[in-house]
Amino acid sequence: MINFSDVRLGRTFVHKVGNKSREEGIKFSEQELNLGSELMKDLLLKYFLSPFKNEIFYNFSHSTDIELNEVYSFAAKIFEQPDSLLEQSKNISRHLYEQSNHPKINGGEFYVVMLKDCVVEDELVNAIGLFKTENKDTYLRVDEKDDGFEIDFHTGVNINKLDKGCIIFNTEKTEGYLVSIVDTKSKEAEYWKTSFLNIKQREDNYHFTQNFLDMARHFAETNDEISTNEQIEVKNNTIAYFSQNEFFDTDSFQTEVFSNPDTAATFKSYKENYTKETDIPVADTFEISNNAFKDVKRRFRSVIKLDKNFHVYVHGNESRIVQGYDEAKGLKYYTLYYDEES
Repeated sequence: MINFSDVRLGRTFVHKVGNKSREEGIKFSEQELNLGSELMKDLLLKYFLSPFKNEIFYNFSHSTDIELNEVYSFAAKIFEQPDSLLEQSKNISRHLYEQSNHPKINGGEFYVVMLKDCVVEDELVNAIGLFKTENKDTYLRVDEKDDGFEIDFHTGVNINKLDKGCIIFNTEKTEGYLVSIVDTKSKEAEYWKTSFLNIKQREDNYHFTQNFLDMARHFAETNDEISTNEQIEVKNNTIAYFSQNEFFDTDSFQTEVFSNPDTAATFKSYKENYTKETDIPVADTFEISNNAFKDVKRRFRSVIKLDKNFHVYVHGNESRIVQGYDEAKGLKYYTLYYDEES
């Protein structure tokens, strides 16, 4: 959990980083940004920090040595020598420019800032913020005159729409620092998360909860060895298990979720293959993250899709659904038993 209620905006530098494929180059600032009034500081903090609302954390990574991760290395030097902020902000900007080679990437202002007194997971730490503005909005301005009004327009940054952001908290250095990001969803935006930052999701309770639920849902929706009714039962029982328990345990999960021992055995084998093929860690025990459960729960939809004609939404009691085959008509059918209409 991140708490920015007492955060203070420290030294701030802004550089202009263009698109490398269009040879737009970089324009460096040699002077610290003059933040002016307290109102301006508050507006910048709102622009930088308000999008950081979830509990998904990351760590810097590298295939051979974490010290070779460029942003990690530059950030470490800033934390060790705060006076090097300008020099390292230029190094970070150069690295960002090298990764900005997709033709759809827009150039923009790149902010490198010090953030003081952040609270993350109950720890008070300083942080480095990396924020990029890529898109501008047009604003109308109406001025009152003696005999009426005058209208004009200006182009500027919408402080409610941060394009890309990264906060590097000065904690968990040996694991690759604790990192939180904001990114747009377009394919070319992967350069921010993957090419520029090179981060991996942190292995914590949120991560474990999310991974297990995604794996269980995928098992229920893609396994041809179990019936449609049983697929729905598995999904509904999985949701019930995570709703009613604070801690996850593989053995208790299999006991409570699977009424058919054969399906439980199939799931165990599927889980082992899933972790090997995807390289996604699926823990056997962890504390269930309620926020992760709420986020993933939306993707659990117990629906029987019948050709393109019908969708049957099943919320429970799968024993009241009977599947059959009408030989005379050559069609499959479902019979639904219920007490009364609602």
